Amino acid sequence: MTFLALLAALFVVLYLGVPMFVALFLLPLGVLIWVEGGVPALGELVIGQLDGYLLVAIPLFMLMAHVMVRGRVVDDLYAAAFRLLRGVRGGVGIATVAASTVFAAISGSSVATALTVGKIAIPQMLRYGMSRRGAFGVVAGGGTLGILIPPSAPMVLYAYVTETSVGALFLAGVIPGLMMAAMFALYCFLTEKRAVAPEDAEIDAAAPEQFSLARAGWSLSLPVFVLGGIYMGIFTATEAAGTGSLYAILIAALVYRSLTWRDMLDGVQEATRTSAMLLMIIAGAAIYGYMLTKLRVPQELTALVLEWGLSRTGFLVAMMVLLFILGLVLESFSIILLTMPAVLPLLAQLGIDKVWYGILLTLSLEMALISPPVAMNLVVIKAITGAPLAEVNRSIIPYMLMLAFGTGLIVAFPDIALWLPRVAGYGAN
Repeated sequence: MTFLALLAALFVVLYLGVPMFVALFLLPLGVLIWVEGGVPALGELVIGQLDGYLLVAIPLFMLMAHVMVRGRVVDDLYAAAFRLLRGVRGGVGIATVAASTVFAAISGSSVATALTVGKIAIPQMLRYGMSRRGAFGVVAGGGTLGILIPPSAPMVLYAYVTETSVGALFLAGVIPGLMMAAMFALYCFLTEKRAVAPEDAEIDAAAPEQFSLARAGWSLSLPVFVLGGIYMGIFTATEAAGTGSLYAILIAALVYRSLTWRDMLDGVQEATRTSAMLLMIIAGAAIYGYMLTKLRVPQELTALVLEWGLSRTGFLVAMMVLLFILGLVLESFSIILLTMPAVLPLLAQLGIDKVWYGILLTLSLEMALISPPVAMNLVVIKAITGAPLAEVNRSIIPYMLMLAFGTGLIVAFPDIALWLPRVAGYGAN
């Protein structure tokens, strides 16, 4: 199959050490020069792909995340959850899930969630009787919620590539994200009998409980502000990213008083670097998508699906497996840009809602983020704790199974993802 052959060729180029954006330029250019004799209007093709108002939201959401991370907002989030769940069996693990869920809605990044929550939560979980395997697993698993619970930068990119409503995608991620968080919390409750913080436990004796809860309320208001503004029609997704960044700066600088000019500069630089890398990948992906069109790959895949007689469910299962495999070696932005030009016509052919597929794609990427032998969230846990990677890998197996089960539920019952957008008035995509 041409599509798989092109993916294999791309992996070979990447294995040789070529950066992703360079590989996305060189491979399709080489193929098109060989097949077509050249690439007409290359500049127009690239600029046309980058000339999108919605793309501005990605660096702004990244800036918002960096500000809240550097403002150390998660300290109070975890403190509030920890105090509310004192005396509950597995309470320290459940508190970690709760803090991860809220911080995921703030940061939109799985790695940032695992890193920031893990630094605070792992010592506390071990202190109050949680097993090492349980503590490592819940941080790595909870971190995956970062790209599912809105706002989410990968969802913004998916919406841009597929011309899908960002608001519908964000709403579609809410119930699956909360469902996965509930599964993780229930697992902690059932398996960690000794992980109970005593009623008089304090993780910061200098901070009164009411003050900690009040400060946590400010951080909780950020996703409400961003998403509420979008759904009430006050601002677009791009405007929400900008105003959300400003709101995050005000919280970190005026309420927490923990954001320095150095932190702000570092956050802007990091968001700029990440966004520049993404835009270069998008530019390369524009040429890659043009190559797929010229080679009639979408038509080939459509004919293949019809020839094999794949049902909608069969196609989705096959794609989830492929996305999981790709996620072992590529990051989420690249996977979206590489696969969607070929897959998008098939979604229309099989009557698959693009919002539904976007949530399934996100869940597959989440599983890849924690898949042994090496994945970013696992590397983060190893860096925080110094634990052997083999021990960290074993800790994540239950969470991979829960993510796989959650994905299966959403394949079988699409309304888990689609009910909330439909109630909010978003039609089929």
